[in-house]
Amino acid sequence: MSANLTDVVGIVLGGGAGEGLFPLTKFRAEPAVPLAGKYRIIDIALSNCINSGIRKVLVTSQFNSVSFNTHVARTYDLDHFSQGFINILAAEQTPENMSWYQGTADAVRQCIRHFEGIDASHVLILYGDQLYHMDYRKLIDFHLQSEADITVCIIPVTASEASRFGIVKVDDNNQISFFQEKPSEDQLPSLETDLRRERDFKQFPDGKGYLASMGIYVFSKRLLIELVQSTSEHDFAQHIFPLTVNQYRMMAYHFSGYWADIGTVRSFYQANLDLTSSLPQFNLYDASNPIYTRSRCLPASRINNCQVDHCVISDGCFLDGAEITHSIIGSRTRIGEGTTISHSYVIGASKYETSQEMNENGRQGIPNIGIARNASVANAIIDRNARVGSNVVIRNAGNHLNFDGDGFYVRDRIVVIPKGAIIPDGSII
Repeated sequence: MSANLTDVVGIVLGGGAGEGLFPLTKFRAEPAVPLAGKYRIIDIALSNCINSGIRKVLVTSQFNSVSFNTHVARTYDLDHFSQGFINILAAEQTPENMSWYQGTADAVRQCIRHFEGIDASHVLILYGDQLYHMDYRKLIDFHLQSEADITVCIIPVTASEASRFGIVKVDDNNQISFFQEKPSEDQLPSLETDLRRERDFKQFPDGKGYLASMGIYVFSKRLLIELVQSTSEHDFAQHIFPLTVNQYRMMAYHFSGYWADIGTVRSFYQANLDLTSSLPQFNLYDASNPIYTRSRCLPASRINNCQVDHCVISDGCFLDGAEITHSIIGSRTRIGEGTTISHSYVIGASKYETSQEMNENGRQGIPNIGIARNASVANAIIDRNARVGSNVVIRNAGNHLNFDGDGFYVRDRIVVIPKGAIIPDGSII
């Protein structure tokens, strides 16, 4: 039995507060955080849907949702003469429920009125904070051919990672026999799996590891509605799956490609910086799996007298006399002469400042949007529309693990300059 993708509706869960990505989520929803210089995180899940032929997609939103909703609405306007759509389901108060989304299962429960009438027999549940390429057609085929009630995508992880995920145990037929969300350290030994029968994973030299849920699920629409309506519990992984694993045929779909949960500042930073390597793990240049985003119609970047090595430079930038290594430079970024940037993600700007605005900046004594002359930036994320002055040093000079400073934050030793921040000339961070 092969999948009929017109019979599938996708639900992308994008409504959480995104606390792990703060301060990047201080003014925006987590899936709206800029990625790889020109995209948004939500573009990954939605591009995978489009590339897989899934054209009925609902996206939940709730926290700091204006820019997120605007991006999705402007970018994903599917053919008016087809039955395809990508629609936003903003959290709403109704006569039946006056509260916001309380978790993944609760978000689906509150959205039943919007998807139960859609002509589809299966529902694909996705998260909006992950980086990966996946052909969902293969996943749906597996679900149908294995006669599963529920299918959970899984990926092997090490012991150091296991406590961040839902960990499963599977039998020889890939049926899940046990599901534990974010197990404690003392629970891990009993959840270990022999991975040698899966494949030769270099990160598992002894062949032992853990099978983690990726937060990608397939249900029949009927069963999904039945499950979330039969309980008041809020979360699939924490509440529903541990109880239903022995009541339904819950199957594990083994994913062997690159996948990264980019819901923390450290994981987000590492995933972005990996894109600057000679052979990045995530391929932005795969013509068969394009990543879609909003077209900005920007000119090519202008680079004068710069040294640039292992970098991703987005459209519309002005780089003058800078030295930039292992960094991502986002759209419309301005970098001044004598500035050095290494192992950093400069997200860019949402507009070009006019000469009049720059003159006014000078009158007020504030830097222009971008990074001025003779600055030094290392191991940092500079958020959109930040103003970094001349002779500024950003390199976690205090060697903080986590710290909230004046106009900056440190998370897991990475300096984050928040959106719209002003870093005066000569500052040392």
